[in-house]
Amino acid sequence: MTSDEKKSWAEELLKRKAEELGRLPKKDDFDEPTRSRIKAFLGPWPRALEAAGLKEAKPVPVKSKKRKRATISSKNQTVSARQKLEKHRTEPKEQNTFG
Repeated sequence: MTSDEKKSWAEELLKRKAEELGRLPKKDDFDEPTRSRIKAFLGPWPRALEAAGLKEAKPVPVKSKKRKRATISSKNQTVSARQKLEKHRTEPKEQNTFG
């Protein structure tokens, strides 16, 4: 069975179960081996339901400009701190001479 055939099998199984139950199938509606195969072929349960066309994918939230700037700023600060630490590690250490 090819990868595409496995996916089609899992999608059809989910569609038939949804029709039989009159609702979205739950993981508990399948025995463990079948549930494991569905998840292996289609991914986590919500993604499996989406792949079978039984559930709409959730929209990916869009970050606000302010939040994007804060994320970039935070990353830049992390890089800067790493650079300072690395510079400190590579600098020759001063030796105290008492003489």
